[in-house]
Amino acid sequence: MENNDFIFIQDQIGYNFKNTDLLQQAFVRRSYSKENGGEDNEVLEFIGDKVLDFIIVKFLTEKYGYFLNECDDFNENEDFNEFATDYHENQLTEIKKKLVQKKTLSRRIDILGLAEYLIMGKGDVKNRVYEEDSVKEDLFEAILGAVALDAEWNISELQDVVDIMLAPESELRDNTTPDYIGLIQDWTIRRNATIPLYHFEKGSYQSTWYIPFNGVSQIIDLVIGDNKIDKINFRCLLKIDDNLPVFRGFGVSKSEARTAVCKVAYNYLKEHNLTNSMKTEIQNPTKEEAINQLEILARRGYFSIPTYQFFQEYDKNGNPVWKCKCFINEENKEFMSKSSSKREAKKSCAFKMLKYLLKE
Repeated sequence: MENNDFIFIQDQIGYNFKNTDLLQQAFVRRSYSKENGGEDNEVLEFIGDKVLDFIIVKFLTEKYGYFLNECDDFNENEDFNEFATDYHENQLTEIKKKLVQKKTLSRRIDILGLAEYLIMGKGDVKNRVYEEDSVKEDLFEAILGAVALDAEWNISELQDVVDIMLAPESELRDNTTPDYIGLIQDWTIRRNATIPLYHFEKGSYQSTWYIPFNGVSQIIDLVIGDNKIDKINFRCLLKIDDNLPVFRGFGVSKSEARTAVCKVAYNYLKEHNLTNSMKTEIQNPTKEEAINQLEILARRGYFSIPTYQFFQEYDKNGNPVWKCKCFINEENKEFMSKSSSKREAKKSCAFKMLKYLLKE
């Protein structure tokens, strides 16, 4: 690896290595080490798998768990200060499985743009194994293993890296909360076919600012939740296009700083009419894909998930006929279609709604 490769990878995962040999090892597959000697990433993958499990359990415990003395009705003279969670064990297990499954880890490696740095033997290159989900999953875990060893198992550092690489809050968010990280990711891919470039710095900061086109610094108050933060520990720099400012966001943690900078950047894009529109998101609306295309727009924050209602009737010959109604709350608009097939009726009314939204 070259120095610029190390810089890019460390910026993307939010961690600077003391021993960059460990970072490089995380990208070395066994096929390469067999041909050229040296160590591969399999032992790091083993370590990273356990690190990921631990950090995700810690994350879910902190997100959904609490001690009973934190409840308003706790009586210290009568109640035990036990630990409780909002979900049962099997529900927490399912949430954890969703976060650490192969498909999720592979997609996050793609988002971070890291698969292209894999160091492979000739057979792996020929067979394009870098496109396989299992290979990207292994890489994700190997990077965590390398960080664990380099950071000497510092829990705070490991949690930061998992927050940046996996973005569990974003993965679990509901549709009512804007996913600014995802919105910026989508914007850069659609506009530039690139990925957002992040750089993290630790220090003592008091405001969020970016450099507009005219080069004059403009101050923007950073708001996390409903509280303004006067003094924070991390700042995150974000570059999404050569013709746009370098944005800066701040937070108590690296994860907060990244969310903040993406919010600043997205608001800037909106103010300058540079955000994607529904038409740019769905350039080829079709009846066959209408249901999925509506859901894509909903998950990108244009409106809530469409609601479908079905009604069954019979024609004069006694054959069943399905009616389907598609409704979107924010639009206060509904469309109805009917067909002998329940699926076809749903496709048809979804396509009517899609054409209405795209003004076609």
